[in-house]
Amino acid sequence: MFFRRLASTLGLWALVAAGLWSQQAWAYVGLVGLLTLLSTIEYFQMLKQSGTKCFPRFGIGLALAYCGLLYWLLLGDGKLGSGGGVSLPADYDGAAVFLAAAGAFTLQLRHPLRGLEPLQTVAFTVLGFVYVALSFNFTARLVFLVPGDGQVPGAMMLLWLIAVTKFTDMGAYITGSMIGKRKMIPHVSPGKTWEGFFGALFFAQLAACGLFAMMPNKLAALGGWPHVIALGFILALLAVVGDLAESIVKRSLGAKDSGRMLPGIGGALDLIDSLCFTAPVLYFYLKWVTL
Repeated sequence: MFFRRLASTLGLWALVAAGLWSQQAWAYVGLVGLLTLLSTIEYFQMLKQSGTKCFPRFGIGLALAYCGLLYWLLLGDGKLGSGGGVSLPADYDGAAVFLAAAGAFTLQLRHPLRGLEPLQTVAFTVLGFVYVALSFNFTARLVFLVPGDGQVPGAMMLLWLIAVTKFTDMGAYITGSMIGKRKMIPHVSPGKTWEGFFGALFFAQLAACGLFAMMPNKLAALGGWPHVIALGFILALLAVVGDLAESIVKRSLGAKDSGRMLPGIGGALDLIDSLCFTAPVLYFYLKWVTL
């Protein structure tokens, strides 16, 4: 299991490195879009396999439409700007969430009412959009948030985010496997331990501070060492919560993994679950605090 997980992790880092090397904005949003689509499909497949009612075609179609318009705006092909760095409409996400809820309720009108089933159907459908498509796409927005030269001015910021998030996951796994004894939240994830949790915090600081020390100029948008250390802890906590959030989804639906795409890791949703929680927070922290 360890070596399968290691091989998958190295392969994923190779993809990230290829995107950084290309310095092409379309490569970044393309990878984010692919992972969004795969993760959304996996989410609705888990619902379907568990017998849970939902509207998968609507949910997947809405995710595709949301990503398509978002990337069109970010890449500068729309009327709001050119060359990236475009300011999205303030109500873009609100309109998307409204469309998700209104669309799901409209589709439910065709089906009979059986207890709480209609509300659960609508809720699970809307959750799939908010949890995956909306949250994970803050990774794409992050690339265009940070001022700088080139097509992908925030490339190093995205790398920093991925490193801190994945080092958190790796630290929890390694520390928990080696010395983990005290169960953290056994009713949600039996394998998580408090030793692994503190290992996750330590590894997150290694990544956060280590990369900032190596590239202070390219990561200047972080605002200096106090912000780097604070964000290291904040993102580590959210990465753990994000991992446990997906555990809640999988255990509720009776699924071990979201898919089988990545040996030792699982599916695409297993890969991005933590980033769905860390990317929005880093985006808003930079936008509201340091930039």
